[in-house]
This record gives sequence, structure tokens and C-alpha cells, in this order.
Amino acid sequence: MLFLLLALLAVLLPGGNNEYGYKEPMSFRLIHIFSFYNRSWTQNLLSGWLGELQTLSWDSKSGTLIFLQSWSRGNFSKKELMQLEKLYPVYLVAFIQQLHSYAHQLQVEYPFEIQVTSGCELDPEGVSVSFLQSAYQGSDFLSFQNNSWLPSPMGGSSAQFIVRKLNQYQLMKKLVHKLIGDTCLRFILGLLDAGKADLQRQVRPETWLSSGPSPGPGRLLLVCHVSGFYPKPVWVMWTRGEQEQPGSQRGDVLPNADGTWYLQVTLDVAAGEAAGLSCQVKHSSLGGQDIVLSWGHYNSLALIFLTVIVLVALLTGFAFWFWKRW
Repeated sequence: MLFLLLALLAVLLPGGNNEYGYKEPMSFRLIHIFSFYNRSWTQNLLSGWLGELQTLSWDSKSGTLIFLQSWSRGNFSKKELMQLEKLYPVYLVAFIQQLHSYAHQLQVEYPFEIQVTSGCELDPEGVSVSFLQSAYQGSDFLSFQNNSWLPSPMGGSSAQFIVRKLNQYQLMKKLVHKLIGDTCLRFILGLLDAGKADLQRQVRPETWLSSGPSPGPGRLLLVCHVSGFYPKPVWVMWTRGEQEQPGSQRGDVLPNADGTWYLQVTLDVAAGEAAGLSCQVKHSSLGGQDIVLSWGHYNSLALIFLTVIVLVALLTGFAFWFWKRW
């Protein structure tokens, strides 16, 4: 039976309430990836995420949950989690067998992959929204909304067939609704409370400017580096005075090894137009005091640094020559 694990979780983990103050919407989601290589070889990966931070994973070899943060258990008891670890493999086997059965009925060719994302999001006003989506080979396949399974238009007749089967199980639908609703809300509130110190920490970014590979004759690629900041949301833009430069190219926000983040924003300009440009950085850790780095100031510092290096090299050479002569 599809999503038997969800039923197990809903039974084990009853609803509850907690209180936590926060300014941004927060979500918790479970990501489950099933890779079906053939009828006898299946690989599954499970991970849990609070926003952009991974909090747990499943070790299939040892059959245990791996808690990646000291507070990843939220307010769930050790007994509840031990029950989950013992029963999860049993329901996982049943889940995989059912998927093999569907694959046989629909004449699906191996290998194929199923991705399932489920969880909930909580906004600062305390309003929660639950979600569950499933994808086949990376394309939307079906979802769970308003206590019913719905096929995705991209899923075609296969999605419609499976949805008809799933909607026959009324008890299962109630349990899934409870899991991604009340139970998920309890879990995310527990995480937000237990991980408050880490989640509310503020780390100021380090910023610097550099020039990248020349885009072409007479042109400069200005690069603004912003690193070591936490939390993840950040605003970085090349500006001239108060005017944002529309040609700014924002890269991906990448993780550092210590859990902070790194970002670079570039701007392709004519060499004669670089003067007067600045990189402006806004982040919650700055207390409203934006960081502004001037490209002209950067060039001046670079020139001073280069001059010092040349003088040191000349003095070193002169001292060596004088020592040899002496």
C-alpha cells in the first residue's frame, strides 16, 4: 500500500502545540528518493530538511535515523523515535512491493525513479500549509490536496490510474492528512524551539571586491564576494549612487563548511564606466547598516598594495646586492 510509512508516522506521532517567535516562513520537508533498477534491486534515500538546513537522514545499512543537529529530534521522545526506526523497514518493504506491482500493471520499464516530498510550512502568523508531491523520473506525477490524491497533468494515464487506486483507501487519506497537517506542525514547532539558538544566530558577512576574467576588449568584470553570513537570505547588488545596476548577475548561494553561506555578484562594464560603482550588501546581521564597497576605493587599495609589493621587492634586491658586494 502506497505511503504506508506515512500512516505509521501519523499513528506514532500525535498532534500538539508549541510557541516560537520567528520573522520568516519556515518549512519542514521529508525528501524520499526511490531508485528501481530492476525487480530485485532498489535503492532508497531519505532526508529531512528544516528550510535549507538538513536535520536528519536514514542509514539503510544500520537501519537507524541519523540526526545531523543536536536538536534534530525536536520534542519527540526517544521511545517514539525507536519505534519508528524498528517499524520503518517493515513498511518500506511493503511500499516497494506495491510500487513494483504498479510498475507491472502499467508495464513500466526499469530502471525508473520516484521522488516524494512531503511536509508543511509555517508563516510568522502561525498559519500552516501542508504539502505532498510525488514525481516520476523528475516530472510531476501526483499530489495530495484537500484530503484527496490528484494526478498531475504531466502524469498522464498512469498517474490517473494510481490516483484512482489510492483514493479508494479512505483511512489512508485521513492518516496522510493528519501526518502532513497536525503531526508536521508539532514537529516543526519542536524543531524551532529546540534549535532556537542555532536558527536565530546572526553571522556578519565578510565582503571584498575583485576583477574576473575580461569579458572582452575594453571591458571589466567586477566581482563582489559575500561570504560567511547566516542566515541565508541576503541582498547584494551593484549600484551607482542609489541606482541599482540591472546588469548585475547573481550566482547561486553556496554553503560553506561551517554552515554559513557564500555568494558572488558580478557586473560586466566598460573599463571607463567602472568608476563610481559600488557593491551594496543588506543582511539581517548588519542591523540595518548596509555594507557598501566602492570599486574606486578598491582600485586605490589595490594600487597601494601593488606599490608596496614593488618597493619591498626593490629593497630586498638592493639589500641582497649590497650584502653580496660587502
